[in-house]
Amino acid sequence: MTSTDVGLRELKKQETRQLISDKATLLFIEKGFEETTIAEIATAARVAKKTVTNYFARKEDLALDQHEEFTNGLANAVRDREPGESALAALRRVFLAAVAEHSPVIGFTGQVFAKMVLESPTLTARLRELHELREEALATLLAAETGADADDVTPVMAAAELNAIDRVLFREVLRRSHAGESNDEIAEALTKATQRAFELLEPAFGDYAIRV
Repeated sequence: MTSTDVGLRELKKQETRQLISDKATLLFIEKGFEETTIAEIATAARVAKKTVTNYFARKEDLALDQHEEFTNGLANAVRDREPGESALAALRRVFLAAVAEHSPVIGFTGQVFAKMVLESPTLTARLRELHELREEALATLLAAETGADADDVTPVMAAAELNAIDRVLFREVLRRSHAGESNDEIAEALTKATQRAFELLEPAFGDYAIRV
């Protein structure tokens, strides 16, 4: 098999995955997440039911299909921080940029999608799990970056506090979206809330994990 064949094969997989995700989202919005079945998604995407589960191990991941990017987002932002920049400063910079871009990774998904998520116990539970995984990934990265001892709770505490900002603001974006506010209105409110939230943690973590 040539490199071209491999490239085409991967492209086909990506297209199939996106098709399944798109069809699932339309069904979730039309019928509700809880009421939609995997079989219905497979029929809409014109693939086998097994194909759906091969690409998406959990039904929730069909709706929250950026979960890998989301889970690693905080850790990646800290890993890529600039010289002289602390973990807190890096996360503030990245989050404010995401607000300005109306990024779906921090909740900018529109009123219909927000309604679907907030009205689904399964999806809200999955979001809590993803936030916990996000926090764990950040704690692991902070421990490695700072050379913390195994019994040092500082990375865990820092990750918990920093992730709390993200969790609270993500929920605020969904709430405002569900209420019908525009992305520009939400971004204006979120910019102020983000700045205030990071100000509150500045005394405790402003000089923590500064990149030399």
